[in-house]
Amino acid sequence: MKMAPLLRALDGQNCSGRAAATLIHTGQHYDASLSDVFFEELGIRRPDIWLDVGSASHGVQTARVLERMEETLEKGPARGGPFDRLVVVGDVNSTMAASLAAVKLGIPVAHVEAGLRSFDRTMPEEINRIVTDSVADMLLVSEPAGAENLRREGHPDEHIHLVGNCMIDTLFHMLPMAKTKDSPRRLGVTPGEYGVVTLHRPANVDHETTLSGLLDVLVEISAEIPLVFPIHPRTKARIDEFGLSDRLASAAGMHIEPPLGYLDFLSLTSSARVIVTDSGGLQEESTVLGIPCLTMRPNTERPITVDVGTSTLIGSDPDKLRRHLLAVADNTYKQGRAPAEWDGHAAQRIAEVLVGG
Repeated sequence: MKMAPLLRALDGQNCSGRAAATLIHTGQHYDASLSDVFFEELGIRRPDIWLDVGSASHGVQTARVLERMEETLEKGPARGGPFDRLVVVGDVNSTMAASLAAVKLGIPVAHVEAGLRSFDRTMPEEINRIVTDSVADMLLVSEPAGAENLRREGHPDEHIHLVGNCMIDTLFHMLPMAKTKDSPRRLGVTPGEYGVVTLHRPANVDHETTLSGLLDVLVEISAEIPLVFPIHPRTKARIDEFGLSDRLASAAGMHIEPPLGYLDFLSLTSSARVIVTDSGGLQEESTVLGIPCLTMRPNTERPITVDVGTSTLIGSDPDKLRRHLLAVADNTYKQGRAPAEWDGHAAQRIAEVLVGG
């Protein structure tokens, strides 16, 4: 979702002749329901290179990406000559490992979504963000707090570029098409009268007491606000393991679904009354859409979504979740606004920085 608009910008007329992009897919996200469908729906061309890394522990997965990316970068692009720059997005293991492989070969790195910090080093993503930014010389920032973090860490201003948010580019690009899917009615809920739930982070789903307490609140609230819950494979495995499936199945207001494609999911979230999530991307999308977002994390690397947007940090606290869901039901939840930089043109600004730098 971050790479799609950037590829369009680099492959587009404005950059034609000035840049040629080679798309490398590490294979870290390999499940068809969580990867292939995004390529199809977002219109991303087939990857030029597929590393087939797959799932593993953090150390093993990082090592595989580092090894295979090094080999790929040493070969260079199909057109010949060395790669001029590696562009990485986000904060997954592939982001960090690919960046290390590049800089060790003398290839400069540009990091899209640079500078985001949760200040929680128990999160693997935080380590990935810090390491990637430490070796990148082109830091492409989505919100002002990111630029402030980078300056505080000693990065010079000439490396920092406030460009906006590629996720929002994709949101604006795909929203008209998503609206035609009419996913809410197909799933049996009325637009504007339901909530959407996504949970997958270990802190929320890997401990029976925590997950059970959160599900109790969701089941309770679903009697007043119907909830659509597309269950992540990790979360489904834990629900089954802890014997919680019947509790969800018996709640008439809970609509349990498998993972949805991006268009179906955007159709669903864009017409929701509230979103309950531990996803970083949904914090951003809900702020632009003006939809209350209860973020099931104790911290966020996207503080602008809390400071000026529609997000509230809930942690794994069932009482806080209940209180804010009731505020949504009573129409007393806070209002928010979208950041000025999230205007749908971030990818074009990034492309201009890349071809100019």
